Amino acid sequence: MIFSLSIDQDCQETVIACVHARTPLINEIERLVMQDSLSDRIPGYADGEISMLEVCEIECFIVEDEKTFALYDGKKHLVRKRLYELENELPDDYERISKSAIANWKKISKFKVQLSGAVDAVFKSGYVECISRRCFAELKRRYGL
Repeated sequence: MIFSLSIDQDCQETVIACVHARTPLINEIERLVMQDSLSDRIPGYADGEISMLEVCEIECFIVEDEKTFALYDGKKHLVRKRLYELENELPDDYERISKSAIANWKKISKFKVQLSGAVDAVFKSGYVECISRRCFAELKRRYGL
């Protein structure tokens, strides 16, 4: 198998695959390529499988070890996009809560204030993510917290 990638910002994006026969892998590749942008589902990789994650059901996107993960149904799924790319494509329900996290506002069950003054977002699944002070100040202004 030969793989070739050419990056040219001035040309129209085109994907050409020359294969011997249509297989389930080719069908999956075609589906991923044809998925123009983040619509209502996004591919997530976990346990050697590719799952289509419902964007509205994702609790948050986090970065760990320079990789982006989506928290979905209590599991971390690898997502092949950077946070800044996701931030531009996600619906309005998602807000940046720190340099390394974007949260689904509808999936936050409560905010927890620490003795140090830090604020944590507690999600419906029980997952806790710290909100940076800068982002919390913006959230307070926007939502009247």
